[in-house]
Amino acid sequence: MTTNTHSTSKEGASIGWLDAQVAAFLGALRAAGYAEPTLKKKRFVAAAFLQWVRRKRIDPHQLNETHAADFLTRSRRTSKNRRKREKSVLRLLFEYLRRDSGASFPPRPTVPDPVDDLVGRYLGYLRTVRGLAENSILVYTPFVRDLLTHQVSKTGKVAVGAFDAKAIRNFILEHVRGRSGEYARLLATALRSFFRYLFLCGDLSTDLSVSVPTVRKCRHASLPVFLSPQEIDQVISATDRSTPTGRRDYAVLLLLARLGLRAGEIALLELDDIHWRSGEILIRGKGRVLEPLPLLADVGAALAQYLRQDRRVSDSRRAFQRVYPPFHGFAGPAAIGHIVRRAISRARIHRSGRGAAHLFRHGLATQMIRRGAALSEISEVLRHRSLNTTAVYAQVSFDELRTVARPWPGTGGGK
Repeated sequence: MTTNTHSTSKEGASIGWLDAQVAAFLGALRAAGYAEPTLKKKRFVAAAFLQWVRRKRIDPHQLNETHAADFLTRSRRTSKNRRKREKSVLRLLFEYLRRDSGASFPPRPTVPDPVDDLVGRYLGYLRTVRGLAENSILVYTPFVRDLLTHQVSKTGKVAVGAFDAKAIRNFILEHVRGRSGEYARLLATALRSFFRYLFLCGDLSTDLSVSVPTVRKCRHASLPVFLSPQEIDQVISATDRSTPTGRRDYAVLLLLARLGLRAGEIALLELDDIHWRSGEILIRGKGRVLEPLPLLADVGAALAQYLRQDRRVSDSRRAFQRVYPPFHGFAGPAAIGHIVRRAISRARIHRSGRGAAHLFRHGLATQMIRRGAALSEISEVLRHRSLNTTAVYAQVSFDELRTVARPWPGTGGGK
């Protein structure tokens, strides 16, 4: 009887410890700036999780993501949106417990996965050896993972030595059916890079990258979609600069319009990259190349206003932050694209095509070529590695093309 009392007391103490940690977790969210309505929703999820832990008689000190997954799938009647909200809260809670609880907490359960292991090594190669930008890595990863998962589904294991030209061709033909030409091109590029890596690291004795067919891309099939100077001014003018969000978005839009930056370059911009005294801004371009650009007066003024008035104190050195807690930098280029799409919608301008942020970059290049700038000058401003990339903008200069067009001969050889 004494033993049972002691066990019950110990269990109660553990649950009490978890109650205290959840309360501290919610307090940390409040200190981070979460609004009360948001905290109320998170408190409701945390309370439901505590109740579930008690009912299942789980030792709080042994909680891990497996328990979280069991909680999320406890009922088939739970809606998709509610499960998504619960998953977000539990992720934050587990991060807090590991970082700030002050108690030994079990690490995330790890199950050896040959696909994850090989993909992880390949991504390390792309980062450290090739120096690829994170956005490019995000493009390559799904294709390589699909290839390896496909092999596992067929053979039950990852065996890079089993790949040959026929297997590669069959995989590509199966996966490009019904897809766009751009998808096929990116798939071929990713697979070529992956098989070149396997050869260089010694996993393959033959370089199978030469077995990946080349997907041709016709550069003259379509003109680059861009915003005209009037439309750019319209988008920028429609931004409400009386709010913190508006001032942040205004600075982002000016960086796109005046300097032609890529979305990922703005997302990665840090406070130390802005050199106020020398009037320069350091851009982290493709291939992790650091490139200085002039800090134009209106761009600098917009940045200074946002940083002084609206940027929250944070451990992150990223120049631009989320406007809602947690106040950290943007997750990636997609956040910049969201800002642009919202701004274009406000200005009642309609544009189709991928890459909303690139509309400004294309617009800047188009303005330059119509004002008589050489392709080499445009390439330098946009920081292209090859003039072939810049050459596509030559198509938009219709007025200049008309000056070199020969008149169509009339009947009898006359004009």
